[in-house]
Amino acid sequence: MSPSQLIALEAARRENERLCREHPLEQLFWECTLRCNLACRHCGSDCAKDLSATEMPLEDFLPVLDEIAQHVDPTNVLVNTIGGEPLVRRDIIKCGTEIKRRGFQWGLVTNGYLLDEKMMRQLLEAGIDSMAVDIDGTSDDHNWLRNNPHSFDYAMRAVKLMSEVDNLEWDVITCVSSRNINSLEQIKQLLIDAGVRQWRCFTIIPMGRAAGLDELQLTDEQFAQLLSFIVKTRIEGKIDLSYACEGFLGPYEGMVRDYFFSCDAGLTVASILSDGSISGCLSIRSDYTQGNIYRDSFWDVWNNRFDIYRNRNWMKRGICADCAMFSYCQGNGFHLRDSNGDLMLCHYNRLKNVKLSNSES
Repeated sequence: MSPSQLIALEAARRENERLCREHPLEQLFWECTLRCNLACRHCGSDCAKDLSATEMPLEDFLPVLDEIAQHVDPTNVLVNTIGGEPLVRRDIIKCGTEIKRRGFQWGLVTNGYLLDEKMMRQLLEAGIDSMAVDIDGTSDDHNWLRNNPHSFDYAMRAVKLMSEVDNLEWDVITCVSSRNINSLEQIKQLLIDAGVRQWRCFTIIPMGRAAGLDELQLTDEQFAQLLSFIVKTRIEGKIDLSYACEGFLGPYEGMVRDYFFSCDAGLTVASILSDGSISGCLSIRSDYTQGNIYRDSFWDVWNNRFDIYRNRNWMKRGICADCAMFSYCQGNGFHLRDSNGDLMLCHYNRLKNVKLSNSES
């Protein structure tokens, strides 16, 4: 890593220490449903297409917002409704209306299948602030991953509708796998032509429905290929592409994102799961819940029970024990730990493996 990268990483480390101390809540994810209208191959939560499945009533969630609003300025907190597929909730517009009525920002992550003109109009009338939709490749690759022959067309319809709205923050998210890694240039041009300005790429963690599906995983070389593509695209400047906040990337830090790595789960990000459990981030599928809104005060849990997120020295074990980057990485993304606390995947080591392979060949 270059001297300038190390200087920036040191500044990021000090900022991380501040966030651990002060833990200002900036984003709250609400898993408002586990119901979904698709059965995507890579789903980490293994959400069901059973439309009769139960979901948390809005009336149970709103007291959490009322409690938070007593302690912080709600306009500084983004409440993201995700699932499952949040648009399958019959009262999703009411959910958003109540979130906005309390002064919070409202965001929504969707697969786009139900986002037609009528739904978009209702979302805008309810005050939606930000949205994200998934485009996981060209038509065949997207539909394969989403397990639906019409998913691509509906997702692109959603992109078109969002692109026509002023003052809406939105982006496209692409899941990169071994199936679409060699189509990134085509995907990029597809999105540029569709008017997409903000684009995020992420890779798949072998959990939930994705466990055991080797076709979804990138090799170490393909992972480096993805990061190099992101660097090249950012230099081109035709679309604002970044790698998701998945993990520490060693030599690519400062090159593929607008910030240096920090896992903000439990620092600025909290989540309410569909059963009321309180966690750090909904990307975390292992059990690191610290309470439940049906028996605990959210604010008490946020302030007094999140030490596991804010002091990560316990992660300095296994391959992390002697790693020179630990002070910057802090054990990688929390979602990469299994329920035993073991690291399932290390991005930094993957990149080192590629460098070693290249030097050996």
